[in-house]
Amino acid sequence: MRPKREIATSNGQTYFVTSNSADRKPFFRHQRWAELFVETLYSYRPERYLLHAFVLMPDHFHIMISPTASLELAVQCIKGGFSFRAKRELGWMEGIWIAGFSDHRIRDDAEFQLHFAYINRNPVKAALVELPEQYAYGSANGQFELDAFPQGLKPETFLGTTSGAAKAVPFQSGGGPGLKPSAAELSNVPAEAPTPHAHARDGSAALVLPIERSKTKEFQEVEETHATQK
Repeated sequence: MRPKREIATSNGQTYFVTSNSADRKPFFRHQRWAELFVETLYSYRPERYLLHAFVLMPDHFHIMISPTASLELAVQCIKGGFSFRAKRELGWMEGIWIAGFSDHRIRDDAEFQLHFAYINRNPVKAALVELPEQYAYGSANGQFELDAFPQGLKPETFLGTTSGAAKAVPFQSGGGPGLKPSAAELSNVPAEAPTPHAHARDGSAALVLPIERSKTKEFQEVEETHATQK
């Protein structure tokens, strides 16, 4: 049995959070769905949380955040905010998320780096891309602005940088509202992942934490810890 979740308040705590789509439906293989999620994620930053890393997979997401109030409120904003926008902008009236979420409080620099690397390598492990920086909907690709590593958890050296910030902002709103996927389409999504972007928008190389072979066991433990949602 997992321990009871600690109460997260505005005390600078940082959390690794995971939540799945309802019935693990791959909603986020659709580009408009994926872009809308990222827009929603950034719409609550920094008022509700600082965002240190994220990845959006076809049927779940992983984020690392430092809530400004409670963790529950931060996640409610992300999931509830997306559900509201999906109804309004995509015309989707059915459930999107499973109830609850899985979380782990990051207690030191080693845990921060481990979970940061786990987030980065998730699309590679799922065989969606060959390199983390090639995935369109993850912070490893260098397109997205991130908040600096929390004080007290900040690595002494991290690829020569002292900030977790990338050089560009997330997707800009524009164009049409996107096509509404039908229920049949969502139940039979093609195997292709959304088209990845290999580089940051300014052409610079993406910031990626090296994945060490020795981390394989630790990554497996992270995955097993968050396999069951609360």
